[in-house]
Amino acid sequence: MSGSEPPSASPPLTYGPVGATARGEVPPGFNGLCVRTRLGSGDAAFRTASRALMTWRLHHRMGGVRLAPVAPRAAEGVRVGVALGVGPLRVGGPCRVVWTAEGPDEAGWAYGTLPGHPVRGEEAFLVGRDPGGDVWLTVRAYSVPAAWWTRAAGPLVPVFQRAYARRCGRVLRRLVSEAGQNGQ
Repeated sequence: MSGSEPPSASPPLTYGPVGATARGEVPPGFNGLCVRTRLGSGDAAFRTASRALMTWRLHHRMGGVRLAPVAPRAAEGVRVGVALGVGPLRVGGPCRVVWTAEGPDEAGWAYGTLPGHPVRGEEAFLVGRDPGGDVWLTVRAYSVPAAWWTRAAGPLVPVFQRAYARRCGRVLRRLVSEAGQNGQ
């Protein structure tokens, strides 16, 4: 996993340090989040979950979420537009993938916020397989409000972030289950 930002990257990320989600750390001054969801077990569950995560399928299957990546797979440096909500209540902002991981027992990525995003920070999505063969999605994040209205929302922002992370787990668990039912 690489957590360093390439020197030629533009625009700059709106926070530092970059890559702390890869280590499960929450930098001082940020609000942290860690939500784990069991997705299933075995090789097929791991492959399905990893593929859905790395190709953005998880996020594309979530109603009320718009993800506009500029590449077909998550890779360090890929810019991603993220929007949550519907109609006039849609909130979004630009991000960039800051690290990826792909191995025999883990796959995932994290994006960091760019100027114009309503919060400053990083969010990671990691599929991992434990020694017993169970497959998990872990969503880790650290952030602080960046816009007046996210500061005004105060304690509601972490509540929405936690609900979003739990929903990611439910949707990915459903994708794994559907693939298992279809023999994929």
